[in-house]
Amino acid sequence: MGQAGTAEAAVRYLRSVAAAGDSTASDAATAPLDPLPRPDLRCVGEDERAPVGQGEFRRVLGNFATGVAVVTAPAADGESGPAGFACQSFSSLSLDPPLVTFMVGRTSTTWPRIARAGAFCVNVLAAHQGALCRGFAVSGADKFAGVAYDAAPCSGAPRLTGALAWIDCTIHAVHTGGDHLIVVGRVAALGTGDEDAAPLLFHKGRFV
Repeated sequence: MGQAGTAEAAVRYLRSVAAAGDSTASDAATAPLDPLPRPDLRCVGEDERAPVGQGEFRRVLGNFATGVAVVTAPAADGESGPAGFACQSFSSLSLDPPLVTFMVGRTSTTWPRIARAGAFCVNVLAAHQGALCRGFAVSGADKFAGVAYDAAPCSGAPRLTGALAWIDCTIHAVHTGGDHLIVVGRVAALGTGDEDAAPLLFHKGRFV
């Protein structure tokens, strides 16, 4: 059960006894609980890395099916156009405040442009948008050539036509995570497209 589960069970027991009329137990049940001790945390040393090859890591983790999104940002000062990249690592994070997150590689050439803009729009792709996703996965090309979009209401980032949903955000925080960055966005506006359409899914290295 663990320490937290044991503590919760004890509180429930004391409250049940109190309900039966035991004033001593009632006082104990309403008294503040001492916080559980926090575990000691430390960084993992370079010589402590688990012996897991990158190929095996990809193969096993590829069994986890994900949705697919395109993260876009408006053109920052001095840039000729908007930025965007295909992303499998998008997730909701918090309801209060409303936060979402995505991960991006440290070597990404698109991320610095999103960072300079300070805002982004997550476009959740529909099943028919596989070709669109592939276009945004290519580095160095004009990813928006021939792509229909309008401006998200708060950030002005491209909101792609036909997407299942869009989430318009400002950058809330950025954390390090190995060879990736963990980007947290605060949601400013959001909405849906065709809610009856199927989502684009990625599993074992391909769209399904």
